[in-house]
Amino acid sequence: MMTNINQTATYEGGCHCGAVRFRVVVDNHKVDDCNCSICSKKGFLHLIVPQDKFTLLQGEDVLTNYQFNTGVAQHKFCRICGIHAFYIPRSHPDCIDVNVRCLDGDVIDNFEIVPFDGANWEDNIHKLIN
Repeated sequence: MMTNINQTATYEGGCHCGAVRFRVVVDNHKVDDCNCSICSKKGFLHLIVPQDKFTLLQGEDVLTNYQFNTGVAQHKFCRICGIHAFYIPRSHPDCIDVNVRCLDGDVIDNFEIVPFDGANWEDNIHKLIN
């Protein structure tokens, strides 16, 4: 059953091997499912939150960064298992974008998933949640 879309909840999550762990406070349970080249390959479901709603609990030392195109986005991933649990997005460089699929437990049904046409990013960026 879906959590009330505007209900505040705290989640923890991390990468596959457990080296990277984080906590996120969620005020809006809507996430974007982007079809751009990198998101579709990673299976990333975008939960964009202000930096003060995100806490990296462990793993700063195992994070690696990937940049492409404009170089604004900081695609962080665990160098041990390769999982991209969160990153700094081009659309909101002052925020953190958490992959809802990396949250602990069976919580994906707590979120409303909204399709986003990131393959045509410039034409649709104004539609992003947050």
